[in-house]
Amino acid sequence: MNTASSDNPSVRLTGMADGLRVVLDPKQPIDFLQSELNRLFKPLGHLAINTRVLLDYGEAEEWEGAEEMTAALEGFLKESFGVGTVVRPPKKRREVEEILRHRDMDRSWQNHRSDVLMLTGRVRSGQKVTARKHLLILGDVNPGGEVVAGGDILVIGTLSGTAAAGQPDREDAIVLSLDFRPTQVQIGTIVAAGLPSSPTKQTEYAYVEDNTIVVEDYLEADPFGRLPWPEVR
Repeated sequence: MNTASSDNPSVRLTGMADGLRVVLDPKQPIDFLQSELNRLFKPLGHLAINTRVLLDYGEAEEWEGAEEMTAALEGFLKESFGVGTVVRPPKKRREVEEILRHRDMDRSWQNHRSDVLMLTGRVRSGQKVTARKHLLILGDVNPGGEVVAGGDILVIGTLSGTAAAGQPDREDAIVLSLDFRPTQVQIGTIVAAGLPSSPTKQTEYAYVEDNTIVVEDYLEADPFGRLPWPEVR
């Protein structure tokens, strides 16, 4: 679908995989834009209901009045045609941010020698595993088993023993397990014992906040999901 005014292409409507894109000229008066939107959306009928609409201002994307115009057009489209959401295109990375991204990528995983000790199998009672930096175990840590690392500890299995991450004094480390049931967790110098475990298997992780060890659902918290690009830990 590609619809535009034959007399004035100031407002164009095109289809996307997940909704509709409206390309418009923000220099036009708001009543004119609403009139054009009404002309373009009215033939859609029920197809516009609950759909996702992306407002694209083209080269004027960062102009000062963009937020006010977006709010006005969003209200108009929702009230008149029952659209679901009205969004803007993601902001383009600024030049300085792009330079920093390339710098960090060049310094990080593309050319980074791994500092991770990766083991497969079960850490049994009485056994102790120590890693200089990060420790990844594909298996379980049984009660009585001990795992120690200078960085993060990731157990792709059940953690039922003790875990000491960030040794000796790195308090930004984490301890993560697919089934989190440790008898004791230490991160840096902070120690916690008798942590409550979930009644069912759950991917949880421990971290330090305000000198206290906190345990959260890893998938819900998504602690690293907000990073703009991969970073080396």
